[in-house]
Amino acid sequence: MAEVPRILLAEDNIDDIELTLLAFKENKLANNITTVRDGEAALDYLYCRGEFAQRPRGNPVLVLLDLKMPKVDGLEVLAAMKKDPKLQSIPVVVLTSSRMESDVVESYNLGVNAYVVKPVDFSEFVNAVKNLGIFWILLNEPPPEVV
Repeated sequence: MAEVPRILLAEDNIDDIELTLLAFKENKLANNITTVRDGEAALDYLYCRGEFAQRPRGNPVLVLLDLKMPKVDGLEVLAAMKKDPKLQSIPVVVLTSSRMESDVVESYNLGVNAYVVKPVDFSEFVNAVKNLGIFWILLNEPPPEVV
């Protein structure tokens, strides 16, 4: 039996976490989603350290990354991932409320795979997450794990 693809959701807003998880559940994208509330925890998860030292090895198939988080912001997480040969091939989708041109430009300069501004409307938000899930989980062929 194949392992269920894992997703890392790095988001500090509890409402956005709940909406994202609901959207995945409603659309039967039954992936193993790990949620972290700040960038430091996201890096701990990716590097299997701290509270995530015992997590199953292997990279997530997707990181959904908010930009404006406490401790370490999303741009710092993205920069660290794209500098590390073991993490740089993981698809990263910035899912944020920021429409600031500087955030968009910096995200792409750092190597983000997609930049999605969170819709305010509930049904639009659910639809956006559904489309992200369908593409990145069901259609996209992930890169082989770098050892």
